[in-house]
Amino acid sequence: MTDYRKRTRAVHAGTRRSQYGEVSEAIFMTQGFVYDSAKAAEQRFVKIEGDEFIYARYGNPTVAMFEDRLASLEGAEAAFACASGMAAVNGALTSMLKAGDHVVSSRALFGSCLYILEEILPRYGVEVSFVDGKNIDEWKAAIRPDTAAVFFESVSNPALEVVDIAAVAELAHAVGAKVVCDNVFATPVYSDAIAQGADVVVYSATKHIDGQGRALGGVILGTEEHIRGVVEPYMKHTGGSLSPFSAWMMLKGLETIELRVKAQTQSAQRIAEALSQEGKLAKVLYPGLPAHPQHDLAMRQMGAGGTVVVFDAGSREAAFAILNALDIVIISNNLGDAKSIATHPASTTHQRLPEAQKAALGITPGLIRLSVGLEDAEDLVEDLSRAIANL
Repeated sequence: MTDYRKRTRAVHAGTRRSQYGEVSEAIFMTQGFVYDSAKAAEQRFVKIEGDEFIYARYGNPTVAMFEDRLASLEGAEAAFACASGMAAVNGALTSMLKAGDHVVSSRALFGSCLYILEEILPRYGVEVSFVDGKNIDEWKAAIRPDTAAVFFESVSNPALEVVDIAAVAELAHAVGAKVVCDNVFATPVYSDAIAQGADVVVYSATKHIDGQGRALGGVILGTEEHIRGVVEPYMKHTGGSLSPFSAWMMLKGLETIELRVKAQTQSAQRIAEALSQEGKLAKVLYPGLPAHPQHDLAMRQMGAGGTVVVFDAGSREAAFAILNALDIVIISNNLGDAKSIATHPASTTHQRLPEAQKAALGITPGLIRLSVGLEDAEDLVEDLSRAIANL
């Protein structure tokens, strides 16, 4: 499918049809597979040839379709599907690191990602240095000859800081370090991370890939050598693989991902522009706005602003008042959904962080993260305007 554009690959890439010739991908709800003979079983455990499977924790035809389809969209050689986005982040990092290794990470991360970098990896002897991800000089100063990997969110959650993938990758590759990019906010629709220098790309499929709030899922993408030789042995033995039914839902999500994400991004742009005119807000952040500090980088790297808008109501009380006054927009902590979702990061996803660290990451008491859904953009603008007017 490499000769076709993303939208075509999102519908057809990776398809495997059974002897029945089904149109919709089959769900292979089985944990094991039958061998023709004891010798055939022995041979498969020695070496898997072609489209062969041993055990669902190692691989499954439905899961393989999802992996191949997303790898095709991302421009990666291979992928391993995981039980959740955090299983993917943890697996991507832990599979390649050992005691004594050094990692440089952007400081602006989702709360659970921070937990892995701050708590889990150091517990097992991995040294982690944190930098301001948008400051290339800090990356340059922190990356050492013994650095094994760098990690960042290409667009940070929730403050929408944009990291220059190509610039960080050049520094990392100069010392032989792997570049691991959590690319959730960019989505596979706007991603060009591998072409820009990322060695490993991670997604929470729970977000835009599913896109309808139905299931957890994650995926790690990279070269065939890295996925099969480093990631897969770790994941299949530690048990973080994706279920066939969830993989089937993710396949169905991929069929419409470009239509959904582009519509959501168009609405997010309209909402960000409208919120910028609201005098009662302290700040509006959206990479698609020229006023965003990394607007030029975002346009060069993604070509669009994405589906998430962030704004600051000025105080916790004002933020709660807006959230409670919303009619269409629901309060929850997911994103990338067909439904518009708002959350207050300081009291939910990042609440465990000390106040000084929240301030350093731009997570102010009044900050609201809005994941724009598929509703009519004008209805959403009116809903938000009414809620803000109550302040």
